[in-house]
This record gives sequence, structure tokens and C-alpha cells, in this order.
Amino acid sequence: MTALSLKQENVSPFQKYVMLFLVVAVCTVAFATMAHAGTGGGDGFDNVWAAISEYLKGTMGRVLVGLIVIVGVAAGVVRQSLMSFAVAVGAAIGLFYSPEIIEGIITSTHAVAGLVLPTGM
Repeated sequence: MTALSLKQENVSPFQKYVMLFLVVAVCTVAFATMAHAGTGGGDGFDNVWAAISEYLKGTMGRVLVGLIVIVGVAAGVVRQSLMSFAVAVGAAIGLFYSPEIIEGIITSTHAVAGLVLPTGM
């Protein structure tokens, strides 16, 4: 026998389910309060977002867009297909306009209009 011996108690299945329910309930309450911990709208990353947006809209962004297009043209010539060029142009456009797209998604505050169903059909 080991130094620690555990007694086996006769526990009914009902008691097991009650204990399981209590553990799940306590965990749910604890994790629910933790889930709302970071929703205060802190501005810790505002400087980082401003720097990234400035990089992408400034000279560095234009250089990256130009390089992507040049690589797309080169890949299109090597593969003898315009699809590489088209994908590169799409990626360049997405890179250049990504700050506006992300701002539009995050800060959209437009009210959603109600669904209007046709009547008399």
C-alpha cells in the first residue's frame, strides 16, 4: 500500500451528477466574469495601430505595393499566365486599403434597418 491511501466511498450516480453540475456551474460563473475582463475599450494599442496605418498609407506602403506588383508581373511572365499578376494586384489593393477596411469593420455604427416583408402575396 502507498503512503496515501484513498478510500473508495459508495457514491450514487445522482450524487455524481449533482457534483458535476456544481463544478460546471462554478466554472461557468468564474469564466464568464473573466471573459468580460478586457472589454473596457482601453487604448493600449492605439499607438501601434496608428503606426501601422501610417506605414501602410505612407511611402513604405507604396513601396510594398509596388514590389508586390513587380513580383506578380515576374511570376506571370515565368508561368506565362496573367493569374499571378491579377492575384498580385488584388493583394496590393487589399494591402493599401486594409486600414480603411479594418476601421470600417470595427467602428461601424450604422443602425440595422428592420426586415420589410411584402404583403398580399
